[in-house]
Amino acid sequence: DYLDNGNNKMAIQQADKLLKKHKDLHCAKVLKAIGLQRTGKQDEAYALAQEVAALEPTDDNSLQALTILYREMHRPELVTKLYEAAVKKVPNSEEYHSHLFMAYARVGEYKKMQQAGMALYKIVPKNPYYFWSVMSLIMQSISAQDENLSKTMFLPLAERMVEKMVKEDKIEAEAEVELYYMILERLEKYKEALDVVRGKLGEKLTSELQSRENKCMAMYKKLCRWPECNALSRRLLLKNSDDWQFYITYFDSVFQLIDESWTPPPEEEHSLEGEVHYSIEQAVKFIEERITEESKSSRPLRGPYLAKLELIRRLRYRGCNDEYKLGDPEELMFQYFKKFGDKPCCFTDLKVFVDLLPSSQYTKFISQLLEVIPLSATAENEIALPADIKALQQHLCVVQLSRLLGIYHAMDKKQKLTVVRELMLRYRHGLEFGKSCLKTELQFSDYYCLLAVHLLLDLWLEGEDTAVWQCLTFLEEGLSHSPSNAQFKLLLIRIYCRLGAFEPVAELYSSLDAKHIQHDTIGYLLTRYAESLGHYAAASQSCNFALRFFHSNQKDTSEYIIQAYKYGAFEKIPEFIAFRNRLNSSLHFAQVRTERMLLDLLLEANISSSLEESIKSMSLSPEEDDIPWKDLRDNRDLTVLFNWDPKDRDISEEHRKLSLEEETMWLRIRSLTLRLVSGLPPLSHTIQPKNSEKTAENGVSSKIDTIRSLLQQLEAAVDSGKKFLEQKIQYPVLGPPPTRMAGFFSNGSCQCQTSLFYLVSDIYELDTNGLEDSAEIQERIGNSFKSLVERLTDLFNKCKGDLIEVRDGTLKTHPNLLENLVFFVETISIALWVSSYCDSVLRPFKSNLQKKKKKKKESSVAMPPVFTHFLDYVTELQTLTSNVIDHIKGLEIILTALKLEELSFKDTLLLQEEKKFTKTVQGKVQSSYHHSVQEIGELLKKRLDTIKKLKI
Repeated sequence: DYLDNGNNKMAIQQADKLLKKHKDLHCAKVLKAIGLQRTGKQDEAYALAQEVAALEPTDDNSLQALTILYREMHRPELVTKLYEAAVKKVPNSEEYHSHLFMAYARVGEYKKMQQAGMALYKIVPKNPYYFWSVMSLIMQSISAQDENLSKTMFLPLAERMVEKMVKEDKIEAEAEVELYYMILERLEKYKEALDVVRGKLGEKLTSELQSRENKCMAMYKKLCRWPECNALSRRLLLKNSDDWQFYITYFDSVFQLIDESWTPPPEEEHSLEGEVHYSIEQAVKFIEERITEESKSSRPLRGPYLAKLELIRRLRYRGCNDEYKLGDPEELMFQYFKKFGDKPCCFTDLKVFVDLLPSSQYTKFISQLLEVIPLSATAENEIALPADIKALQQHLCVVQLSRLLGIYHAMDKKQKLTVVRELMLRYRHGLEFGKSCLKTELQFSDYYCLLAVHLLLDLWLEGEDTAVWQCLTFLEEGLSHSPSNAQFKLLLIRIYCRLGAFEPVAELYSSLDAKHIQHDTIGYLLTRYAESLGHYAAASQSCNFALRFFHSNQKDTSEYIIQAYKYGAFEKIPEFIAFRNRLNSSLHFAQVRTERMLLDLLLEANISSSLEESIKSMSLSPEEDDIPWKDLRDNRDLTVLFNWDPKDRDISEEHRKLSLEEETMWLRIRSLTLRLVSGLPPLSHTIQPKNSEKTAENGVSSKIDTIRSLLQQLEAAVDSGKKFLEQKIQYPVLGPPPTRMAGFFSNGSCQCQTSLFYLVSDIYELDTNGLEDSAEIQERIGNSFKSLVERLTDLFNKCKGDLIEVRDGTLKTHPNLLENLVFFVETISIALWVSSYCDSVLRPFKSNLQKKKKKKKESSVAMPPVFTHFLDYVTELQTLTSNVIDHIKGLEIILTALKLEELSFKDTLLLQEEKKFTKTVQGKVQSSYHHSVQEIGELLKKRLDTIKKLKI
C-alpha cells in the first residue's frame, strides 16, 4: 500500500520490520528493493534484487514484484532470465510459460518466442498459443537482414504451420484467418490469398466493415485483374454512393481496361464479381445515374458530385473531354457550392478541383458565388453581413477560395489593408453567433481573423514593419474569444519566434497540450528557438518534454505488442514495430538529444561540476556516434498551420527535401562539436614522455587521432553547409523554419570554434615533445591565441546594437543580435574548456622549471614564451568577457527604460479595443528580450569566474 501511495520510505521501513521476523521472505526483499529504486538508490536495489533472483523463486508474488522492479530499471532482459528459471522448476505451469513468452516479446527475441509458443501449445493445446508461435516466425522474417532467408525459410514454415491447422479444420478465430492472409501476402501468393478470402475461411472476416471486399480489392490490384476491380467497386458504389475510395478504384480500373482494349467474353459472365464497365460512355452514364439516385436520398451526399468533377479532370488529363458532355466544371462547382456551401468541408472539397478553372474566370467565378449568399447591409456604403451561421459559412468558403485563387495576392497595399479591415469587421460580427459556445469550442468566424493575419503577413514580407504587430494584435484578440483555437496559438508561436521573443511561446505551447506523437511532429516549433534566443531554462525544459516521450516510446511499444498478442491483433504487431523504429530514427529525436547535451555542458561544465564529470554522467565518448544517419526520418508536420496560398506559394516537396538536407547538415556540425568537446578530458590524463613507445598501445595517440579525425569531419561538414547556403533558399513564411547554420557561419563562431579545436592538437604536440626543442610549436600556439582573441572580439562586435529600437513610431526587433550573443556565450565556453586543457598541460611544465631553478640556484632560467602567450591570452579573455557583461548590463538598462506606451502607431486603423492587445503584445516582446539578456548575462558571469581561476 505504501508503494502504491508513493510513500517509499515507509515501504522500506515496513519491509525491514518484516525481514527481521522472517529473514528469508523473498517478496519483502523485492518490495524493499522497489522502494530503494524509487528513492534513487539504484545500486542497492539492484544488489538486493539479484540476491533474490539468484535463489530462482517460483512464488507468484516475488516474480510479479521482480518484474515490476526490472521494468522500472529499464532492464527487461532480466525478466526473461527470471521466468526461464521458473519454467524449469515448474515445467507444466501455463501461467509461467505465457509470462516467459511475453518477457521474450518485450526484448524482441523472436526465435525464443516461437519456441515458447510451441512449448505452451504442447502443455495446453489452445489455438492462440499455436498462432503466437506462427506470428513469431513472421516477426523473424520481418527482422531478418537477408530477404532471401525470410522468403525461403521463415514464411514458408509459417505457411505450412497454418495449412496444417486448415487441413485439420482447427481454424477458429478471425485473427487466425487474418494471419494466414498476411503470410500469403508477404509470400506474394496473391492468387492463394484471394482464394482464402473468397472461400469458406473468408466468412470469418467480420469485425471490420467491408473487410472481405477490401482484401479482395487489394489482391485484384496486385494481380492486375481490372475487370474484377471494376465490377467490385461498381457493386460497392451501388450500395453506398458516398464511398470515395471506390470511385477512385472504379475510375482507375475503367481507364486500365480502355488502355488494354478489354472486351467481355461472348458467352460467359463478365468477371467473378459480375458486370464490368469498360468504356468512357458507361462510366459517364454510371456517374449520372448516381447523381440522379442522390437527388432521391434523404440526406445530401457529396460523393457523386465530386466524382463527376474527378472524371472531368481525368478526361482532361487524357485530352478527351469535349467528346463527352459532362458539363462545365465552373457551373458544376457553382451548383456544388449552392448545395454544400454552408458546410465547412465545401472549401476543402473544391480546393482539389480549382485547377479545372481557367485563370481568366477566377474573378467571375467568385462574384457568381457571392451573388447567391444571403447577405444584408443595414445602410448604404456599409458592408453586407450574414444573418445566420449558414450564410456566414458560405461567405467564409468564398473568402477562402479567393485567397486560394490568388485574388488577394494580386492586390496592392491599400487594397489589402481594406480587405483586412473588412475581414476583421466580419470576424467581430460573427462572434454574435458564438455567444453560447463553450470555452473549448471554436468561434464560427475564427477563419476571418486567420485570413486577415495571412494578408498582413504578406504585407510584412513586402517590408511593411507595422503589419507584424497588427498580426499579433489580431491573434491575441482572437485567442481571447476562442481560447482553444490551436491555429491562433501556432501562428502566434511562429511570429513571436520570428521576432526573437521566446517567453510567450513556452506558455502558448503548453496550452496546446501536445500529446504523445505530437512531441515529435510539432516539437520543433519549440526546440528550434528556445536556446538560440537565450532562454536556457525553457530550452532545458522543452528538450526534457521531447526526450521523455522518446524514451517512454521504447517501453510503451513493448506493451502495445504484448496486448496485440493477447487479443490476436496480429496485423498490428509489425505496425507497432515500424512505429517504434520510425521514432528511434527520428531527426527531431537526434537533434534534441544532441542539443540537450550541449546545453547541459554549457550550463554546468566547469561551473557546478567539472567538464570531465559532466561528460561522464552523459556517458559521452568521442568515438561513438549514435545517430542513425542513413535512416534519419523527418517526422515534422510542416503543414500543421492552415494555409490558403496558391500552389506556387505553398510548401512544396522541394522545400521539404531541402529543409531535411539543411537540418541534417546542421545536426552533423552540432554532433561533431559535441564529440570534440567530449574528447578533451581524456587527453589531459595521458601525459607520456617524449618518444615513448607505449603511446600507441595505451590508446593515447589514438585519443588525439580521434580528435584530429573528428576535426577533418567537422571541416567537411562545414564546407558542405556553406555550399548549401550558397543556394540562398527562401522557405515560405509558414514553411519550415531555417536552421541556425547561416548565423553560425556569418558571425564567425564557426571559425572560432574550429580554430579552438586545432589549438588542442597543437597543445597536445607540445605536451608530447616537451618545452626544450619546440620553439616553432610555441610560436604557432602564440599566434593561435592572438588570432582567437581577435576573432572573439569580432564576434562580440557583431552582437552590438539595440535589440529593440523604435523607428518612426514603430517597434523593430533584432533577433539576429540575440542569436549572435548566444553563439558568443557558447564559443567562449568552448574556449574556456580548451584553456583548461592548456592549463593542465602547462602547469606540470612550470613546476618542473621551478624545481630546476631551485636545483641550479639560478635566478635566470629563461621562461619559455608559451607561458607568457597563455597568460596574455587568459587576461584578454577576461577583459573581453567583462566587456560583454557590461554591454549586456547596458542592454538591460535600455530594455527596462523603453517606454512602449508612448508609441503612436502611424496606422490609425487600430481601434481602441485593439490598442489594448497591441500593448500586451509589445509588453510580452519587451519582457522576453529582457529575460533573454538576463539569462545570458548570468551565464557569462559564471564563465568569468571560471576564467579567473585559469592562472598558471
